[in-house]
Amino acid sequence: MNAKIQRVCKDIEKSKEKISTEQARLKDLERQKTELENLDIVNTVRGMNISFADLAALLKQSNANAPTIGNTTATTSGQHVPKLNELAASAENEPTTAETSTNNDNDEEDME
Repeated sequence: MNAKIQRVCKDIEKSKEKISTEQARLKDLERQKTELENLDIVNTVRGMNISFADLAALLKQSNANAPTIGNTTATTSGQHVPKLNELAASAENEPTTAETSTNNDNDEEDME
């Protein structure tokens, strides 16, 4: 085989190896990024000092309130819920399940 062709073939193989290595590195970096984002979300939610049941209700409510376009729910960045800071702001303004239950008990006593 011609020396030039052999050199080009070696360069092709080296390039393929580099590409494969960089693709693996990229995949690992993307995995790390996702883990860090998830950890950030978990820490933010835990910092909200909200019960699991209240958080689930809040997420369900916010998903129900999401705007619709045609037959689908409008999304942002692939999410069906508002941004976390919007959830925190709305959670601060809404009574918790315990407060709602207490208020309902008081209402029943007033009626008797």
